[in-house]
This record gives sequence, structure tokens and C-alpha cells, in this order.
Amino acid sequence: MSNKNKASITELLRLSKLSITDTRVKILELFMNSNGALEHSSFEKLAGQSFDRVTVYRTLQTFLDKGIIHSIPTTDTSIRYALCKSDCSEHDHHDHHVHFKCEECGTTTCLDTDVPDIQLPKGYAMHNVDVVVSGVCKQCK
Repeated sequence: MSNKNKASITELLRLSKLSITDTRVKILELFMNSNGALEHSSFEKLAGQSFDRVTVYRTLQTFLDKGIIHSIPTTDTSIRYALCKSDCSEHDHHDHHVHFKCEECGTTTCLDTDVPDIQLPKGYAMHNVDVVVSGVCKQCK
């Protein structure tokens, strides 16, 4: 891990008022080195080491709660996660953007495209909007 990444990870954990553990550092390093979103099963594959599934689950949940990562909806039963890019905070995510899933390589990426404005009928209240566009990414095209 580069000194820059290590400093970024340490600062992110410090700002989130989280203790710096080997598991948290390694998981954040995997996020920073990935080209897209990761699913729970990716961590053992990418790290080349055995992670306790419960520890990974709890770490991901803590990162979600602290606004460090956000979840991405999928059409199957898996959940994908990506680092928050904006100034998300504990229990207050501002990651309102479109996600793109490549049908060829399976990569899911966050796009710097705002979610389209959705007009709901009178009496409805919107809490969250998830937009996933599928197609072929520029690497597979």
C-alpha cells in the first residue's frame, strides 16, 4: 500500500471516529484499488487471504452507517458496495448518482451523472432513488 493510500485510509477512519484495525484498513484499501463496486464475496478473492465473513459483514455495515460506502442495488440477490465520493456523513448519504453495470465483464461503476428528476403523484414522499443502467462498458466495447 502506498503511503498516500495509507494516509487517506487513516484519515478517513479518524474522521469517522473509528479505530484503525487491520481488517478496516485492508477493506478500504481494496475499495481504493478497485475499478468498481465490490460484493461481499470479493474480499477474500481480492485480498488473497481468509477474512472472517462476520467481521467483513460488520465492517461493511459500520462503513455504511458512517457514510464511508454506499450500497448499490442489483437484479440478483447480491449487494454491491462502493466508496462514497461526496461528503456523506453518518446516516446521511448524498450519493445520488447513476450506477452502470456492464453485461460483459460484470463490473458496476458509479457514474458522475445525477439521478433524473422524478415527479411523484400528489401524496407520495420519496426517500431514496436507485438507478442502475446496464449495457457494455468502454473497456469491453
